Amino acid sequence: MFHILQLGFLYLYFPEDKTEYIPVVIELLVLIGICILLFRWLMKKSNKDAEKAREIEAKVMQARKEQMEKDSTQN
Repeated sequence: MFHILQLGFLYLYFPEDKTEYIPVVIELLVLIGICILLFRWLMKKSNKDAEKAREIEAKVMQARKEQMEKDSTQN
């Protein structure tokens, strides 16, 4: 079973000329930067949406409270 797992390592390519790693490192850094920016954008959007939800909830609760007070004074 372990022999099957080791087959992937037979086909790895490690270049003798280490300058071939430069484009890969640049691409990795760009992708990490994009991931960080996307994560920060999602966090900001989530916080804004949560604030909007809190405002809507407060309005609904206030309207429900007013309706209950109105109903209790009518009875």
